Amino acid sequence: MTRDVIALTPKMPDVWALMTSLYAGGSDLDLSAAAEGAVVQLHGPGGRPLVSVEAPVLVQVPGEAERLLGEAVSAPFWWTEARASTAVPEAERLAGVVCGRLNALLGGSTWPPGAASTEAVDVSAVPSAGAGQPAVDVVTEHAAVVLVDRPVVALTSWLAEIMRTAVASRRSLQIVTPRGVRLTPAARTTLARVPHRWVVQDPECGYYDGLSGAVLRWRDGAFSPAFAEDGTAAVAAAFTRPAGAPERDVAGGPAGGRADSPADEAPGRQLIVALRTVHRADERLLLGGALEAAWRELTGAPPAGWGTAEPVNLPWSRRQLTDLTRERAPEPSQLVVVGAPERTAMATVRVTRTAKGVEEDAVLTLGYAAGEEPPLDRIEALAGTLVREHGLKTMLASVRAARADLTTAPRLEGPPLPVAFTLGPDDVHTIGLDRARRPPVEVRAVPLGPAARPALHYPLGDGADTGAWGRLQQLTAHLRGDGSRPSTPTQRG
Repeated sequence: MTRDVIALTPKMPDVWALMTSLYAGGSDLDLSAAAEGAVVQLHGPGGRPLVSVEAPVLVQVPGEAERLLGEAVSAPFWWTEARASTAVPEAERLAGVVCGRLNALLGGSTWPPGAASTEAVDVSAVPSAGAGQPAVDVVTEHAAVVLVDRPVVALTSWLAEIMRTAVASRRSLQIVTPRGVRLTPAARTTLARVPHRWVVQDPECGYYDGLSGAVLRWRDGAFSPAFAEDGTAAVAAAFTRPAGAPERDVAGGPAGGRADSPADEAPGRQLIVALRTVHRADERLLLGGALEAAWRELTGAPPAGWGTAEPVNLPWSRRQLTDLTRERAPEPSQLVVVGAPERTAMATVRVTRTAKGVEEDAVLTLGYAAGEEPPLDRIEALAGTLVREHGLKTMLASVRAARADLTTAPRLEGPPLPVAFTLGPDDVHTIGLDRARRPPVEVRAVPLGPAARPALHYPLGDGADTGAWGRLQQLTAHLRGDGSRPSTPTQRG
């Protein structure tokens, strides 16, 4: 597996400190820049890529090191990540020395514990090879394959860059991990998009898709589902096995130990709020207002930080968020937002410039441990606030049984159960108020906002009623009945 080593330092790694660390392999190393200078690559004799070192990131948001690495590090701190090539044994030690020397000069710690060293690494005997980059382990005509072995896979800047490069070259991004690895919501959202894939190693079937459970085979330069003679895809037993159940060895007997002990956790619940807002594009526009209102209503506090990747490094600022999306327009912006460590909450946001104005699609997920109750009684009040003050187009709130820390293990999870759906005033007007407020199901539409042009809020269930799905399907079919289609936000997962 590719070894990631991360230096967490209280002081900024300046040029001198970085150069001292980068030449841990001696004078035989060559340096080059990639990703517009954001990544420095170390090459051995003959040009073989050994280690890539990302530009240090100042993390100013509390709790990020603990969320992603399990390390308690007080913010602010500097995050410097090195990735070693799997093809060269010396590369892993070299990555550890790069980070270890940064710690020796600047203080702090290295993840994983024990990886740091200050001893020089002899790379003079490293065989030469073709070009490439240590961040990608296999590149074929159809896929860019990355091997990852860390407890939590996050949407780091290098992962986002690899995804962009893969898409530009018409390849899929395929991440291969052991079965005990989990994904953050942002990483899951990325890997859930076709044609990307989360490939999980498994002693019973070889490989399976961590989000669908389909057994995978390496074929024609990419991992793809293994189909049975009847055309159906086989599902890995590990995917459907309950958490904590003993795994089976290849002969069918108990293998001993636990199947996924690093990922096991008492089941909790997640409250998922997917909302879409539309704003008129003008110089006074400040984005992020609807998401902040939802955060305050459901947690009692605003978001703690935001960024374009993980770790989330910037303190929450609607002005800075708006400035970034304005600079990137007309290209869309993908953002990650997190809350304070006291209440697990995370959102993914997509900002798009359209003919209608500026659209924000946000999916906010909040985690609750066993015995905690999600604040479902606040959903209607939140919908009213978003209608009156933030240009709400649609909102769908739902609850599902899942990990309270919001990460996704490679195991079957039940779908979210709808709690309530809100249709904004523009879509209600387009469909017709009489039709929209009289759905053919036992749902009482609650008007929100101005009486002359109201939005409608539809309570659907209590988060445990499986019949809520049927009511939502009937409701949306009714609302589409005259040819108008409400722009319902997507709840991933």
